[in-house]
Amino acid sequence: MSNTSRLANTKSRLEVRNARLSDVPAICDLTERVYADTVMKGYTQGAVRGQINNFPEGQFVIVVGSKVVGYCVTFMVDGRRALKAHTWAAITGNGYAANHDPEGDWLYGMEVCVDPDYRGYRLGQRLYNARKKLCQEKGLKGIVFAGRLPTLSKRIKKFGSVENYIEQVQNKKARDPVLSFQLHNGFEVIGVIKGYLPEDHHSMGYGIHMVWRNPKVGEGDSSVRKKAYGGRLPDTVRIGTVQYKQRRVRSFEEFVSFVAYFVDVVAEYKGDFVVFPEMLTLQLLSIEDQELTPAESIEALTKYTPRFKEALRDMALRYNINIIAGSHPTRVDAGRVENISYVFLRDGSIHQQTKIHPTPNEDYWWNIEGGESLNAILTDCGPIGVLICYDAEFPELVRHLVDQGIQILFVPFCTDERQSYLRVRYCCQARAVENQIYVVMSGNVGNLPNVANMDIQYAQSCILTPCDFPFARDGIAADTTPNVETVAIADVRPNTLMAARNSGTVKNLRDRRHDLYHLHWTGQ
Repeated sequence: MSNTSRLANTKSRLEVRNARLSDVPAICDLTERVYADTVMKGYTQGAVRGQINNFPEGQFVIVVGSKVVGYCVTFMVDGRRALKAHTWAAITGNGYAANHDPEGDWLYGMEVCVDPDYRGYRLGQRLYNARKKLCQEKGLKGIVFAGRLPTLSKRIKKFGSVENYIEQVQNKKARDPVLSFQLHNGFEVIGVIKGYLPEDHHSMGYGIHMVWRNPKVGEGDSSVRKKAYGGRLPDTVRIGTVQYKQRRVRSFEEFVSFVAYFVDVVAEYKGDFVVFPEMLTLQLLSIEDQELTPAESIEALTKYTPRFKEALRDMALRYNINIIAGSHPTRVDAGRVENISYVFLRDGSIHQQTKIHPTPNEDYWWNIEGGESLNAILTDCGPIGVLICYDAEFPELVRHLVDQGIQILFVPFCTDERQSYLRVRYCCQARAVENQIYVVMSGNVGNLPNVANMDIQYAQSCILTPCDFPFARDGIAADTTPNVETVAIADVRPNTLMAARNSGTVKNLRDRRHDLYHLHWTGQ
């Protein structure tokens, strides 16, 4: 049975999958056969192992039964490097994909080869599709590579120059077996690289510099320098807590601009969550020319609720970050006034958590009533919980959330002076220790003239950890200078948390005496 007739067999299956180390000998054999009629050589087993080990997600094979009939190599790269002239050896690390950059913003197409006996089945198209899918899953700007011109050496006299040859192919007045295919697949020529691969005599050493731009990523200036520092491990969750200054604003749009500034800052640091303080939206009351009564204040805030939710959801999507949006006093459908923390996830979904225990101050000034529902919120970084300020002083609430599987608790707070702040801080540290979780606090600074019950602020926002060897010595992953508008950022590691729960110096969760006591939740 010939190779091509194998696919005609109804029992045959063609599969595109990631390459495995067990495929290395077959891949090497394939590349030797593909380049047999050229002076170039196939890849060594060491090079193919390097490609797979350096970026397992980026290497694809096509198999028919157990036979490898196609191979594709990619790696991630910084656009500043890939979008300017380069050589094949320099950018690929001599074929090992050794320059793979996990923080790169482009996918580099290093190789596509197809078994000559299986041509005609659009195997190259399938590999290009796999590349595009990977690029979009990674949220990269696009794919960049330098392609071959395998018929150039035979046709250069007719066209006079490589530039003219490319132009004729682009205008469909000539056809090139590789370039025409790439143009058909949405790639565009951005230049010609002389001496890209000197051994490629058929292409006369030229590489045709091409890109495909990811349609799911907005147009950006590729020349803008990208920060090459602040890297993070792949199993971490990066959190930014905003110590936010309450200040007078002249419009809702100005308020949104202040919030967007901090969202942008944390997003630039590749954050997964940005956290704002309790009563974040009370500064909207400063738009009014005079101090309002508590009842008037609530009504004034309620009219902003739809715009607030729309604006913050849009931010979460645009900046690709999950936003814990402090809290917003709201009159709900039942006529009650509740202090609600809205959570905007980067997939576009909106969640909310009502404050369970209003403080005497909130009850007196705002007639705020407590909620009855407390649920974990599922995010792309695992289940999280939100408790607003005073709620963190009730250990039963945190235990209820931990029983639902949370590993990170967010606590937006608003306190007027140091002793009030320390009540919340000490309780949050206790919750981190006794439940073996991370706790993130975010508070206000500044003041709001003509806004009742927001006279002075005291805050020292922080990210707290359990107290054990895998964590920071003092149980503080990051904190801020008190009463200064700023951001604290830290990476937390859920896997480390699970290891501490199972094999730490103390195992608070595992050692609970369920035979003696338990938490019975009667709310929603």
